Amino acid sequence: MGDTNKRTRPKRIFVNDVDRYSSEHIAKFLSTSCVAGETSEEVEAEETSPRGEPAFQLVGTVSPSTKDEKQSFLLEQYTSPTRDELLGHLLECDVVVYNISESATQQQIEDATWAITALHDEMGNFKSRKMFILVSSVMTWAMTKPQNPEETDVMLTEEEFRRKRPHPSFKNHNNLEKLVLKLGRVKKNKLTGYVIGSGIQYGKGENLFHYFFKVAWLMQFPKVPLFGQGTNHIPMIHVYDLGGVIQNIIELKPKSKYVLAVDDSKNTLEDIVKMISATLGPGTINKLSEQDAISMKAFKPEELEYLNINLRLDAFIIKDSFSLRWKSEAGMVENMASIVEEYRDTRQLLPIRVCLVGPPAVGKTTVAEKLCSHYKIHHIKIKEVVEEKIAQLVGIVNEGNPENVSEEEVAAAQKELELFNTSREINGGRLADHLVFDILQKKLNSKPCTNQGFVLDGFPKTYEQAKLIFSDEDMENQDLMPEKPLYNKNITPEHVFALNATDYFLTKRVLGLPQSVAEEKHYTQEEFVPRLTRYRQLSTAEETLLDYFDELEIHPEHIEVTTGDSEYTDVIKKITEMVGIPKNYGLSPEEQEEEDRKKEEERMQKVAAEAAEKKRRNEAALAEMAAQYEEWQKNLSEVKRQEHDLLEAHALPLRNYLMKNVMPSLTEAMLECSKIKPEDPVDFLAEHLLRNNQKE
Repeated sequence: MGDTNKRTRPKRIFVNDVDRYSSEHIAKFLSTSCVAGETSEEVEAEETSPRGEPAFQLVGTVSPSTKDEKQSFLLEQYTSPTRDELLGHLLECDVVVYNISESATQQQIEDATWAITALHDEMGNFKSRKMFILVSSVMTWAMTKPQNPEETDVMLTEEEFRRKRPHPSFKNHNNLEKLVLKLGRVKKNKLTGYVIGSGIQYGKGENLFHYFFKVAWLMQFPKVPLFGQGTNHIPMIHVYDLGGVIQNIIELKPKSKYVLAVDDSKNTLEDIVKMISATLGPGTINKLSEQDAISMKAFKPEELEYLNINLRLDAFIIKDSFSLRWKSEAGMVENMASIVEEYRDTRQLLPIRVCLVGPPAVGKTTVAEKLCSHYKIHHIKIKEVVEEKIAQLVGIVNEGNPENVSEEEVAAAQKELELFNTSREINGGRLADHLVFDILQKKLNSKPCTNQGFVLDGFPKTYEQAKLIFSDEDMENQDLMPEKPLYNKNITPEHVFALNATDYFLTKRVLGLPQSVAEEKHYTQEEFVPRLTRYRQLSTAEETLLDYFDELEIHPEHIEVTTGDSEYTDVIKKITEMVGIPKNYGLSPEEQEEEDRKKEEERMQKVAAEAAEKKRRNEAALAEMAAQYEEWQKNLSEVKRQEHDLLEAHALPLRNYLMKNVMPSLTEAMLECSKIKPEDPVDFLAEHLLRNNQKE
């Protein structure tokens, strides 16, 4: 016997299309589930022991769309390799897994056919034995009938795989199965071939059944749709259990080369959808036609082929020969609670629970509405919750159709309404606190709130109220005093925000409201001041609401509301930074299209507004320039007139002087010059003026 501590070399395993649902989770399972040198029995026995080196090193192909996303569970990943490159990678592996179990295209089947053929041709160059595992589908059994037609309830087993008949759309799958078994059957063959007939896979976020989970989680319809009658039995397996089957084949090398991989469930499609609806959604189903599934874009025709399979299979090999550490041996219906948790965790569909507190008029409702819109969660206002509950009870009592509501439900609703009416009579029109708390607890425990989450708007208000609403009902049964109060984690807020503002700020805001709005919100002077005083008193009590959350180690965050943030932009930014990203489904294609349309419309409106504003500014600038030019011209004319007048004023004394002293003599000289007409008139004028001046 060799050294028990000696570890064998990790097996190198290739898996195709590891960015698709089935192959991704198979590869994840194989990469993390066991350690080198240990069988699955040893792993189970040593569950609490330290793990050593992984037993398997995973490599695989990914599509070009995900080439930049490095898969942490892969040693290497290949994007669009040539066949020569891919063959080189396959020859480096001990085990080659080709998965065609989920909506395989013709290209994928051709790739798998090429892979087994190419490996078989290279077999002579193998340095060690290799294994080829084809993960196919139970759809290759879809048309198989019992040997005795009268025994309709009989189950089919692997022993009958040679007489199985495929669904018409899966004949190529069936032919590939035969090829793998044929090429791997040769004696002293260095390439061993196995075929796994996989049941319809579920778990880890879901794939084929995702539609049912999504509409249930979103509460998209009053009843979860079931397409067709749903009486068909669907052979199924959890995707991690399928990974366990592959692991056992690699480790145990069973004699049988064809292995059925299905769990023990014999559920119908109706059983499955009912349980999904009951666990995650409204609790009821609505049977629709298969054509509705196409028109509603719920399923593609090829997906409906999987959902319509009607088989009862018994996988005796994995029961008798394998050592599976089952994730879901009894099937989806029996394990729905854990399957739903997997679904939520894998897709990060986690509820966001927020409580907003603060003085009246600080803006709790506005902030709550914005948070609900951002996170797609539910706005809880205590008054509306009570009104909704009463309206619901009235609707049940007045329901005339016994098919919709049973007599027991009507009687229970009538009794509850009478209790509410009695309480109101005793308490001056208000419900007793314990009834309000009960209504609120039921609301917070409803599927929409537990699925998506909620924002509590200004309620509860006191330490005692919070304790009665959120405390765990089993706390009284605890023998030992816990380190901190026990509370119901499903309905207790995980984020508490206290919005703060000064009395001056709040009073000024209220005074600025229209009278009708103030009356509607009870913000009139007579109502607002007592409410604000009451809030301040509760905030300084010996035990406050915020003290309760502090004791639970859910420490409230204080946010100051200021005048300059009328749209609460800074408040929302602070809250979303602390709460984190939305943990919800994104927009549907239709909603995304509408959102894009709105954004484009807003962009066009913004562009048009900017263009109009630019045009207005240009026209205003031109008008201003025209006015300035006109004013300039007017000023210029005035300047010219003033210059003319000034020159005229300056010229008047000189003109008078000339007219008196110069012009008479000059006029006389010029007249004389005109008579004589001398040869040099200028000289004549000069001499004439000189003579006359001497005479004078």
